Amino acid sequence: MKRLNAAQLRKTKPTKKELAQIKRNPIILVLDRIIDTYNTGSLFRLADAIAAEEVYLCGKMEYPPSSRIHKAAVGTEEWVPWKKTSSTFRTVRLLKSRGVQIIAVEQDPHSIAYTDLGGASSAYSLHFPCAIVVGAETGGMEKEVLDEADIIVEIPMFGVNKSFNVWGSAAVIAYKLLEGLKT
Repeated sequence: MKRLNAAQLRKTKPTKKELAQIKRNPIILVLDRIIDTYNTGSLFRLADAIAAEEVYLCGKMEYPPSSRIHKAAVGTEEWVPWKKTSSTFRTVRLLKSRGVQIIAVEQDPHSIAYTDLGGASSAYSLHFPCAIVVGAETGGMEKEVLDEADIIVEIPMFGVNKSFNVWGSAAVIAYKLLEGLKT
């Protein structure tokens, strides 16, 4: 598989053959009402980096084609399978009915530290495929979405800021999940 730099990605559209050659990992990103197009583009870039199976863009948010998303995604939105849906809750329920483990990233009384996720000694074991649900930067995820999650994880914050950027949070969790694929 060829590797493209940012300039090449911004100008290149993949062929069906090229898309078929990408070995996808059984990880799905579910974007819940992302407000900032920079975050959406960065999440596409993350989805490409981890070879995610698919991305769902849920609820009221901007989606491709968008010049602002394209700029942040450096064209990776062309290389990652994605779908637009009207409801995060319905998307999560559908994925769960297909045997996908749902991992919500949110500060919540029921959340665990991401470091407790997976591993041989963890009470929070992983199974694949799994979906990482992130988003709703300002107000957080709706309770009904969190109630559907199999696991809610959060990233500990040690400074004055209460929360971490949505794409950064997704990246931390995604690479933690990739560790679980290798064990």
